[in-house]
Amino acid sequence: MDSGQLRAKIRVIDDFPEAGISFKDITPLLCDADSFQYAVARMADFFRRHAIDVAVGPEARGFVIGAPTAYALGVGFVPIRKPGKLPGRTIRKDYQLEYGHDGLEIHADAILPGQRVLIVDDLLATGGTIASCIELVERSGGIVVGLGFLIELSYLAGRDRLAPYEIFSLLEYEE
Repeated sequence: MDSGQLRAKIRVIDDFPEAGISFKDITPLLCDADSFQYAVARMADFFRRHAIDVAVGPEARGFVIGAPTAYALGVGFVPIRKPGKLPGRTIRKDYQLEYGHDGLEIHADAILPGQRVLIVDDLLATGGTIASCIELVERSGGIVVGLGFLIELSYLAGRDRLAPYEIFSLLEYEE
């Protein structure tokens, strides 16, 4: 499989969830076992050299990509959820989206001080969600060793916002 075959599994839906947004739907990729396995394997292979202790992913598609990547790396997975979805004590971060505001939470005891953390999500756009994830991990005492994405929308310059973290994107869209 190559990136062209993988890209063919991404459905582009214009004006969703609102006018002017070109949504990249990964559902067809997830439905195809070969494509899904390939994507997860590529993501995991890129980060194997980092001695990762745990992977995290933001709700909801970050779970879908992050959990199998963690499994492939032989490490645990920590969900980062929308506010009010986690029981127990949490750490919260509010942030700006491309098209609104939101917040994220992580269990206060999910990341141990000094743990090496990989953050995985389906899409890198402006970097706001992932910058919030980084802050949550670092406030927990974790060390972010890499950021992995299935898709990067390079025209939104999220990579610049997330420097100097190492970033791996399987597919890039320039417009």
